[in-house]
Amino acid sequence: MNIIYRDIHEFSAEQLQDLFLSVEWSSGHYPDKLVTAMRNFETVYSAWDNDKLVGMICAMDDGIMTAYVHYLLVNPEYQGKGIGRELVSKIKEKYTDYLRIVLVAYDAELNFYERCGFKKSNDSSPMFITSLWT
Repeated sequence: MNIIYRDIHEFSAEQLQDLFLSVEWSSGHYPDKLVTAMRNFETVYSAWDNDKLVGMICAMDDGIMTAYVHYLLVNPEYQGKGIGRELVSKIKEKYTDYLRIVLVAYDAELNFYERCGFKKSNDSSPMFITSLWT
């Protein structure tokens, strides 16, 4: 397995649907919206096994102080191989001069993000208005 990392914003609906549904994220049921979303993100790094999209991380930022990681996902067949950590490293490198990198983590992934250098807040909680179920 030779994973290649790319800094691109163009994906097919099928590639995104396959990746998002592989981790059971409901947004995978809206592949056309995901195609548009990827074009609109400031930063998108993706991981590829030949022509198969196996992971990605996406972030938005204000240009100087704060970056928001919106998506980090790795196909379960490829988890545990350092792909997620490498994608986080690319974000941390790009935003090294920013004062804050923010993300919302599912409780099951807290340990992973803590190992990547993130800290859970003791005095704030994520809040949503959403029609997605995951």
